[in-house]
Amino acid sequence: MHDIAQAASNFISLDAGNVIYLFLVGFVGGLVSGFIGSGGAFVMTPAMMSMGVPGLVAVASNMCHKFPKALIGAIKRAKYGQVDVKIGIVLGISAEAGVLYGAHIQESIKQRFGEAGSNLYVSVAFVVILAVVGIFVLRDAWKTYKSGNTNEEEKVTKLAKWVQSVNIPGTMVYFKSLNARISVLFTIPLGFATGMLAATIAVGGFIGVPAMIYVLGAPSLMASASELVIAFVMGLGGSLKYAMHGLVDIRLAMIILAGSLFGIQLGAIGTTYVKPFMIKVVMGVIMVIVLFSRGLMVPVYLSQLGLIETLSDGTTRLLKNVSFAIMIFALVLGAFIVLRAMWQGRRAEQLAAEEAVAHVKM
Repeated sequence: MHDIAQAASNFISLDAGNVIYLFLVGFVGGLVSGFIGSGGAFVMTPAMMSMGVPGLVAVASNMCHKFPKALIGAIKRAKYGQVDVKIGIVLGISAEAGVLYGAHIQESIKQRFGEAGSNLYVSVAFVVILAVVGIFVLRDAWKTYKSGNTNEEEKVTKLAKWVQSVNIPGTMVYFKSLNARISVLFTIPLGFATGMLAATIAVGGFIGVPAMIYVLGAPSLMASASELVIAFVMGLGGSLKYAMHGLVDIRLAMIILAGSLFGIQLGAIGTTYVKPFMIKVVMGVIMVIVLFSRGLMVPVYLSQLGLIETLSDGTTRLLKNVSFAIMIFALVLGAFIVLRAMWQGRRAEQLAAEEAVAHVKM
């Protein structure tokens, strides 16, 4: 009975406004997920925390909604020939080990430091990883744009060329997305790190997608699509692990999933109309904005833990409201960038088709 009461205390009450907000969060998260393949959880987890959901419950519920959505997204993008199932499964197996280990760390922090400690851990992890990966991805996209090579095929990095050149007998596997054989010994640490991060903040794509692009040498489109296979494998195992400890709020998971299933279809279609560098732009821009949203909440959790001077109720309320407003801005901007890129790409395709028809008639 005590365990049931404790589990219930983790869950927030839902009114009509919260349900609509969660559905929109799911829609934008799905839109971004289908477009960049990172699961969209870097939008969803902070968005749930912004409305008062404990960090660990937000992570667990996010993972629960992720695996069915990722499966649908992967099937959708497989129709466009963008999914490398083999690399997704190989990375997914070691990612599952990372998920189980990461979940254990999360639960230990919650038990020792309480909800504020768990929230602080999730938020700091978000800020650090969003800063590092977001800036790196934006810098890479900017260099591509400045060079004027946005229509050319992506170049394989020097690191990826080296990884593909290493031959370790008995461990070599051919992956169609790389058009090369690589040792699975390179995939194990990448998969484990992806899973560890997924269990920590429900976002594995931060490592999974860039790792496939920059370390293994996969094209952006195939990396973002194949990440959905990894997300399915991780989400299934992670959900079972967290559910056994009463941390999955199935209400949140189902509402977000409902919105996501609409968004992910649009996002997946959008990838067929845009230049690869635009995927990096969308990923980087949203990461940096969400970074500020989570960063503003760090002093609140530090105050609750007594690690800094206690903040006044007014200051705490202000930080929460501003954090929430920035989160809303990130959601709206993310949806706008993806939908605008889709519209422009589709319009350009239609104009090209009309010109071709006119040329034939001449």
